[in-house]
Amino acid sequence: MSSESILFDSPFTITGINALKYDRVSRIEAVNASAGSDITLKLDINTELYPVADKDNISLCLASTLANDGAKDDGKAWRDIARGESTLADHYDYVMHGKVYRFEEDDKSDRLKAYVSFGGLLLYLEGPYKKLTSLRIDYVYLLMRKS
Repeated sequence: MSSESILFDSPFTITGINALKYDRVSRIEAVNASAGSDITLKLDINTELYPVADKDNISLCLASTLANDGAKDDGKAWRDIARGESTLADHYDYVMHGKVYRFEEDDKSDRLKAYVSFGGLLLYLEGPYKKLTSLRIDYVYLLMRKS
């Protein structure tokens, strides 16, 4: 795996699940599980495909490509990958493709808020600027697994 393609990678603990609005989609809230880190997230996931529970530990990764060598996608869809070819997605249980579409900076507290849309399922990620600095307005893959 190429470290250049990994834009963000961190463990989280789910602190809340809101499943009231939709039948198959829940909004999870989670905090970074690393000691001393104060990154939080809100993420819409299809719980029919990937059920989660409160207090579950997950690993969340944002990557610019699924290629293990970090090669650009060049318009190649994930379905175009040759049978038997290994990708970053092979190491995760839940994968989505979307676009980072907005940032908000808080100059007073040196925090950054990033917003990503995965075809209507949203991710809100907030944390120290230094931890989220590799994100930019671009397409990304979200990869998630239980730890």
